[in-house]
Amino acid sequence: MKAFSLFSNFMTKYMSALVLLIAIIALLQPWTFKWAAQYVTYLLGIVMFGMGMTLRWEDFSLVFKRPRDVFIGSLAHFTIMPALAWGLAKAFGLPPELAVGVILVGTCPSGTSSNVMTFLARGDVALSVAIGIATTVLAPFITPLLTWYLVGAWVSISLGAMFLSIFQVVVVPIALGIVVNRLFGGFVQNAVKVLPLISVLAIMLIVGAVVAVSAQKIIQTGLLIIGIVIIHNLCGYTLGYCAARIAGFDFAKQKAVMFEVGMQNSGLATSLALMHFSAAAAIPGAIFSVWHNISGSLLANRLASKAEDEVKTDISKARKNTINA
Repeated sequence: MKAFSLFSNFMTKYMSALVLLIAIIALLQPWTFKWAAQYVTYLLGIVMFGMGMTLRWEDFSLVFKRPRDVFIGSLAHFTIMPALAWGLAKAFGLPPELAVGVILVGTCPSGTSSNVMTFLARGDVALSVAIGIATTVLAPFITPLLTWYLVGAWVSISLGAMFLSIFQVVVVPIALGIVVNRLFGGFVQNAVKVLPLISVLAIMLIVGAVVAVSAQKIIQTGLLIIGIVIIHNLCGYTLGYCAARIAGFDFAKQKAVMFEVGMQNSGLATSLALMHFSAAAAIPGAIFSVWHNISGSLLANRLASKAEDEVKTDISKARKNTINA
């Protein structure tokens, strides 16, 4: 059990590097992960089910206890990222299938990784969780509508079909996870130790599958899409932070909103792209899955170091004041 725990911790700690390695292998040897493409929807469902098992009905009360904070964070998420996605697709003159993929990333709810990054950065984790819950619950309605509105210039989509897809791969698994947590709390407490490993493996397979089936297209447009994904993500962090600051949030809340805006449920974007558009449309989501974990980890570590330095400075000042007194 100890060996398993160490293995799980290793996989979770180095997830970004492992996902990047899988992406490289799938790009150079597509046959290694092509088989997983047909299971992407199920894999995302597993990740969402795991997320649901970590939630309780009481967690939803967070949304209502801090309505202003959650509203501002959710509004920032569903305005900044979609607008950035549309602007980048237009500015770089992307072909329809890639434009759709970038916009899908922008219109999806925040990713579960944002909660982890907020925790590592010593931000307001409760607010991060509440915004994540709110954007996920709203996603079946807002994501199809925003995608339909923004993508209309490139392709036609079915609102009903996309709503049903999000409901099936997000809402149902999360709801089942919550029910299981409610009914089998003791079992869940033990299973929670395994969930991070299962989620990491599922994400690795999703990225590997998408890269494998789109390898040729990635080679042709890779640098452009990677650049757009990086700009999208970094601008999301920056504008999310600015929105929180304008709203008068303290620094802990600013960090939470920054990660909730900048980090997306790119696995959902990837799944929706494969179900409703094309393998090429899934490329931005796959690249975003790799990149936002790397950037999020680096940013969280930087903010955590800054927080430690501030604490040390405060302690030093307090000691000096005590001595002087």
